[in-house]
Amino acid sequence: MASGRVDLDGNPIKPITICMIGAGGFIGSHLCEKIMAETPHKVLALDVYNDKIKHLLEPSGGSGSPPWADRIQFHRLNIKNDSRLEGLIKMADLTVNLAAICTPADYNTRPLDTIYSNFIDALPVVKYCSENGKRLIHFSTCEVYGKTISCFLPKDSPLRQDPAYYVLSEDASPCIFGPIEKQRWSYACAKQLIERLIYAEASENGLEFTIVRPFNWIGPRMDFIPGIDGPSEGVPRVLACFSNNLLRHEPLKLVDGGQSQRTFVYIKDAIEAVLLMIENPARANGHIFNVGNPNNEVTVKQLAEMMTQVYAKVSGEPPIDSPTIDVSSKEFYGEGYDDSDKRIPDMTIINKQLGWNPKTSLWNLLESTLTYQHTTYAEAIKKAISKPVAS
Repeated sequence: MASGRVDLDGNPIKPITICMIGAGGFIGSHLCEKIMAETPHKVLALDVYNDKIKHLLEPSGGSGSPPWADRIQFHRLNIKNDSRLEGLIKMADLTVNLAAICTPADYNTRPLDTIYSNFIDALPVVKYCSENGKRLIHFSTCEVYGKTISCFLPKDSPLRQDPAYYVLSEDASPCIFGPIEKQRWSYACAKQLIERLIYAEASENGLEFTIVRPFNWIGPRMDFIPGIDGPSEGVPRVLACFSNNLLRHEPLKLVDGGQSQRTFVYIKDAIEAVLLMIENPARANGHIFNVGNPNNEVTVKQLAEMMTQVYAKVSGEPPIDSPTIDVSSKEFYGEGYDDSDKRIPDMTIINKQLGWNPKTSLWNLLESTLTYQHTTYAEAIKKAISKPVAS
């Protein structure tokens, strides 16, 4: 760990205590690793599960405790019903809230849980930070933007090619959702409302906040592989869905032809942005930040094709004859599904405030991630497939 570290303005960075809610998840585990390895900060890690951060909590090999053993404490709790929450927020200088239901398969099949998780359960966190004068970094989503203006224009309109109509800007782009019966928007609406509440707490009560809008962060430890380290009936997000198909030598399912366009950013690049927010409060407070990689834009169909190529390279196994199949969104997600057409982040604000730019190409981040997926899961999948099915 480097000593004598300074922030972007040349000021010494003082050690702080961070209350991280959702520390045991995909983003939380990578953020905990970076904080332990590169900073002097302490982490109060709050979550229901700690599987993804066990390697940070357990004694190392033969040399006893890891060097950060006294800087990370795990507290097993569910924020929706645990009286310890306010005390832990009070103990910290900064709260990072990562807790959320954020899997598209849940948005219209579990809309009440989705709304409660992303709005109701977050209310006490915002309240305790505001009342106790604690800084808050709250994780929102790029889905708060909904659909782009360009998708409502005639297909032959030249304005569809104008970035003003599809590039998403924190302080200018409207938030456009589908009708109420499309319950898929329950997640985006809940996230937008908690953003508005945080902003109101800042303007009326002086809450120091930063809001993060992730644009498809992907990498090792994202989601679960159904039936291996997660429920067999579960439907994870696109990277883990496609990884599961590749590991099982099954066709990758393209919802409605995989025509939606997305940008993907490597988790390790994105975590660098979050650490800059943590250590540069004067530059980050009061801002909403897009964190994505506009250079890594593909359709979901193109992502499937690229993942198939990368996995063949990583595993040494040839792709199957028909690597993709089309399924309807109704068949895959159920009634009430709708989708955003295109998600390209404007990076002006984060670049100006924090000087951050993503580095990793889509091919390289997929190679790193699929190497991890193959190394971690291939043998377990083979064993699961080879088990005789009870008649």
